[in-house]
Amino acid sequence: RQAQAVYIPAIHLHVTAATMQVSQEDFQKAQEQLKLLKNDPGNEIKLKLYALFKQATEGPCNSPKPGMLDFVKKAKWDAWNSLGNLSQDNARQKYIELVTSLISAEFADQKKDASPEEGRHDGYETILVTTKNNITKIMLNRPDKKNAINIKMYREIIKALEEAGKTDSTIAVITGNGDYYSSGNDLTNFINVPSGGMEKMAKDGAVLLKDFVGHFIDFPKPLIAVVNGPAVGIIVTVLGLCDIVYATDRATFHTPFSHLGQSPEGCSSYLFPKIMGLAKVS
Repeated sequence: RQAQAVYIPAIHLHVTAATMQVSQEDFQKAQEQLKLLKNDPGNEIKLKLYALFKQATEGPCNSPKPGMLDFVKKAKWDAWNSLGNLSQDNARQKYIELVTSLISAEFADQKKDASPEEGRHDGYETILVTTKNNITKIMLNRPDKKNAINIKMYREIIKALEEAGKTDSTIAVITGNGDYYSSGNDLTNFINVPSGGMEKMAKDGAVLLKDFVGHFIDFPKPLIAVVNGPAVGIIVTVLGLCDIVYATDRATFHTPFSHLGQSPEGCSSYLFPKIMGLAKVS
């Protein structure tokens, strides 16, 4: 399938040889260009954009540091504060350069020919599902976001496990695309509060998590995890529900639940002591 070319106007910087200053008009154009992005650039890039925008419009960070438990506000504050005394004009220029690079990268991706992989299953956005030689491979496919698991990926993994359990494939393999196996939960899972409020979001999250873990428990065939890089949070805890786990020399495992005041999920508090012993688990 050949991708259609999409014209995206470039941002032209208005600079003077003497000062290299970026005009307010260029800065506003960059803000409008940012809205044209179709793909989420990821939390790290959004924090950079936020920090540069605040620095460009208000100057150095002048707000009090949020509490440790206010993760989102603290991350924003840290990003802004890290810019120090960067001038507003330099911040505007860096903001425009970052937006331009994002647009250029997305435009380049759109021009690539999308050659379908053999045995690829349709209907997925956050994962790649292929079946070849009676092996179904489920690949977490958000490499630009370190394969962070958002709500859509949770549901697509559930769907993929259901389909793999019903096909003629003999085994299923789960792995990650890119440098990370998965960086755990996407922070956007906790900031997009639905109309029903925090209580509804918590209840819906509990139901989704139970369904997600349940599909690992009830999967009727051998389930193999190939951990190709760092793994964080829930993607680690469900490894105990896999039949075999392979780890490359780049794999690391992080379960920061106690440091965050949370209880581990995925049956890990029961399975990990049985698998590796109390000494290693603690």
